[in-house]
Amino acid sequence: MSQFNDSQPIFVQISERIAQMILTEAAGEGEALPSVRQIAAELSVNPLTVTRAFQSLVDIGAVESRRGMGMFVAQGGRERLLAHAREQFLTQEWPRVLTRIQALGLDPEHLLKQGGKDE
Repeated sequence: MSQFNDSQPIFVQISERIAQMILTEAAGEGEALPSVRQIAAELSVNPLTVTRAFQSLVDIGAVESRRGMGMFVAQGGRERLLAHAREQFLTQEWPRVLTRIQALGLDPEHLLKQGGKDE
């Protein structure tokens, strides 16, 4: 895992990295995730920051805590994570993207047909 950027809180960046593991199925349903201590040591961050990152994934049902065993990918966790990510994109990111497209005078349909490439 690489350095952090200043655009988002560290716990959000850690949460996104763990989510990426789940979305790419590097960690499948029911599989154990790296421990809080392991991630904290690897990234040189406070374990509470990692705990907060995991909690954000628990809150959406993608990850579950098993007492005394650690954190695991929840059954249906990948689907919940996809649904959450799609909702976030449509409500938060897409409106900004669309505003930018319109400000630049671009045609959204043309962009979709061309995959964003110039002819």
